[in-house]
Amino acid sequence: MINKILAFVVFFFWMAACTPQVKQADVSVNVIADGISQNITILANSTVQQALTAAGVSLSQTDRVDPPVYTRLTEGLAISVTRVHEEFETQQVIIPFERQELHNESLPAGEIRLVQAGQNGLREITIRHIFENGFETGNSVVSENVLQAATPEIVMIGVQSPFAPLLISGKLAYLTGRNAWIMEGSTSNRRPLVTTGDLDGHIFSLSSDGKWLLFTRKSVLPPDQETNTLWVVNTATQPPTPVSLGISNVVHFAAWQPGKEYLIAYSTVEPSANAPGWNANNDLHFLTFENGEPGRIIDVLETNSGGIYGWWGMTFAWSLDGQSLAYSRPDGVGLVDLTIPGLTPLLNITPLNTHGDWAWTPGLVWGNDSQTIYLVTHAAPTGLVSPEESPNFDLATVSLTGNIGTTLVPQTGMFADPAVSSLRQSESGSTYLLAFMQAIFPTQSKTSRYQLEVMNSDGTNLSSLFPAEGQSGLQPQTPVWAPRVLDTGGDYIGVIYEGNLWIVDATTGQSQQITGDGLTSQIDWK
Repeated sequence: MINKILAFVVFFFWMAACTPQVKQADVSVNVIADGISQNITILANSTVQQALTAAGVSLSQTDRVDPPVYTRLTEGLAISVTRVHEEFETQQVIIPFERQELHNESLPAGEIRLVQAGQNGLREITIRHIFENGFETGNSVVSENVLQAATPEIVMIGVQSPFAPLLISGKLAYLTGRNAWIMEGSTSNRRPLVTTGDLDGHIFSLSSDGKWLLFTRKSVLPPDQETNTLWVVNTATQPPTPVSLGISNVVHFAAWQPGKEYLIAYSTVEPSANAPGWNANNDLHFLTFENGEPGRIIDVLETNSGGIYGWWGMTFAWSLDGQSLAYSRPDGVGLVDLTIPGLTPLLNITPLNTHGDWAWTPGLVWGNDSQTIYLVTHAAPTGLVSPEESPNFDLATVSLTGNIGTTLVPQTGMFADPAVSSLRQSESGSTYLLAFMQAIFPTQSKTSRYQLEVMNSDGTNLSSLFPAEGQSGLQPQTPVWAPRVLDTGGDYIGVIYEGNLWIVDATTGQSQQITGDGLTSQIDWK
């Protein structure tokens, strides 16, 4: 048995020795690098990287090889190495200044005055150059840094209008061409307050005493990072110097508390790249303002969903005595409980389905007794449409004493936006008037123009004031009453018509155009 095994082993090794050995073949490849072409022979199944090593060619991290270094070699393969390197260059570039023109109705038409000389700025840029085999094949700017911002040249151009001056009470502030102006004593006595050309009109509100104007400016940051910033300016100091409040993203509400020196209430949004450009926080904060500087912030309402269509946001309104604060949002109105704090609903409203990237919020205002709220309500439909799509809107009142709601004027349109006058003394006691916008086409009030209407606070003695019959109507807006001094003078209402400020006498219905540049977009009167 052992002899058989030994014989088998001897036979096996003899057969292995007689089998011819297959030698692995070599391949020839061509390597082109640094302008030199080399033909090398290397074991088949090697990689391009091994061929480069055999040819004595080293690579940097930026070099490019064709085909890639992990490719297996085949006979006659051509390997090309492209030397790639980067160079960075720093340049300083002039930023040309821009020219800004301010229309000034206190200057004769055509007169030009230089307000601020322009100055070029300076920007530093870093450029990345790409070279392949010693030749530049591309470049790009990798960074920019503004060393000095350009200062715009600002000139005032006279556009004095031939309108007769009108004596007025208080201070009338107006926003024209994204700049803030003020009139005092007479419509001919007007002067600029803020001439930066970047007021966005979201907030434009005078303090109760008319000493301070609260306003928002467009942010220098991209809109999806910051919507705007909140500022104030003293209306009496010369020259007026805007003061930043350090608050941003204020779209729906910011206002001075009446009778308080001084407190600012405001609500914020979160910027968004999607329409409408924000998501509302539905929050509420108080900011103290003392000695011309912002003070501490008091949080009243934390960020919340805000009910139906809360992404659009809610707004607020102070009572005239400054003791109560009402809120308005697409699904209802109510009071802000400043002690708990929280919200106390007064009236639920069927939200309007706008089929768009906006939401309708009921316009409201407090009556002069601080116990009554006037508001626009979304009324029930008269046809087969759903309640959310009803085209009907009424002007109504809610009494806080009995929480009773009453319709004063039906079919006013969604942007009726009421406003109350100062108190007037009569034989029956203190009374006041109510102004509002009446849609010319009430069931199409989203796109309709409006008529200025006025009536007694109880809804009686309704009359149409402005514009005259046959003329095109007003764009949606909230009318602004003039302050009444010592119960003397006319009951004036300020409105914007065709881009200009007009003043209407609520008693006689007479009206007068005040500005003529066609750029007025906001007004306030205290």
